[in-house]
Amino acid sequence: MTQTPEALCHALLDAARKAGADSADAMAAKGSSLSIEVREGALEHAERSEGVDIGLRVFVGQRQAQVSSSDTRADTLIAMAQRAVEMAKEAPEDPYAGLADPGQLATEWDIAALEMADPSAEPAPDTLQQDALAAEAACAAVDGITQVQSAAAGYGRHDVHLAASNGFSGGYARTSRSVSCVGISGTGTGMERDYDGDTRTYQSDLRAAADIGHRAGTRATERHGARRPKTGSYPVLFDERISSSLVGHLLGAANGAAIARGSSWLKDSLGATILPETLSIVEDPFRPRMSGSRPFDSEGLPTQRRAIIEDGVLTGWTMDLASSRKLGMASTGNAARGIGSVPSPSNWNISLTQGANSRADLIRDMGTGLLVTSMIGSTINPNTGDYSRGASGFWIENGEIAFPVNEVTIAGNLLDMLKTLVPANDARTYLSRVVPSLLVEGMTLAGE
Repeated sequence: MTQTPEALCHALLDAARKAGADSADAMAAKGSSLSIEVREGALEHAERSEGVDIGLRVFVGQRQAQVSSSDTRADTLIAMAQRAVEMAKEAPEDPYAGLADPGQLATEWDIAALEMADPSAEPAPDTLQQDALAAEAACAAVDGITQVQSAAAGYGRHDVHLAASNGFSGGYARTSRSVSCVGISGTGTGMERDYDGDTRTYQSDLRAAADIGHRAGTRATERHGARRPKTGSYPVLFDERISSSLVGHLLGAANGAAIARGSSWLKDSLGATILPETLSIVEDPFRPRMSGSRPFDSEGLPTQRRAIIEDGVLTGWTMDLASSRKLGMASTGNAARGIGSVPSPSNWNISLTQGANSRADLIRDMGTGLLVTSMIGSTINPNTGDYSRGASGFWIENGEIAFPVNEVTIAGNLLDMLKTLVPANDARTYLSRVVPSLLVEGMTLAGE
């Protein structure tokens, strides 16, 4: 009989103790996924995967080692533990490595309240195929679409468990359901493409496949005839689809691991004003049906709702145990890890204060500038915050969309950019990162 993830974790811990580990933690994940792709009204690709992955981290004094496998036989668990202990003995000492103290551990949580897994049955392959076909047909029906590059639907479920020799043991299940579509307008060198998609925890929350396909097609045709704008300094409005990338750069710079290394443009900014005083960034791991929700982190510490930015002021770093020990601070319960990796700091569900005006209001008020709807590439200096990215979108003249643009580079410095943010009120509240369209004053645009 196949062992549960919980049983596998405890079997790994037993093997680690017998192999000579001073302490250890183990993770196990049992998952399945199904994805369907269609092309020109017919099935293009179907893939189903099922498997169990296990990972073990052991400590010998202040030395640690990590091993992983997809083989769950009893002799494999013993061999993994023995190999990990031998590896740890040869590893350099790390004064900050180690498990949480028992008093730091999460002891109570309500998995049901987080609604992390849809209790309804796994969709049949035919159901996914019909969704993908509906998205493709709706995209192809948009006037101006010359090709539907891809249309897909998928489902996944994963059961994860974490256990450690300090007494922690906890797990949960997570599901996801998705539909996506990419449309192409024009031909040859004049081809333009755009996309739409939706991913939800519960099937019942998923947007209609036809709506996703139609929106992908509409976006692609709106980009037809794109050209490069004039080089200069202009206001830039980051569309809600990509505005969370700006918040992502801020969160990355406030990551405790980067701060501990001294490689962050925010390293001297704790307690400083980073955003306009009307804006806050709140992390909330307890939002139901969100991909970023969880009752405890990957070191067994309780997660918490906290304001990373409060009224414009940076209040703290995002930390796991190792980074918090390096910085002489308390962990924020933000450790994340894969089956085969050690913990590192990561953020959960994030929301930025929304503004009072619509995106259309910001377009009207910006006069002449750039509305960015997609970006490629990224050059971010981690020490200075200098920012440069390729972008495409729409040129704004006299407060109205004038024409689509592509092959433009936008540049600035994140410290300066963030202080001028003006948010719209159009954030999608069902996303894990709730960030509205954001207007940035005075960026450098390199076009013609």
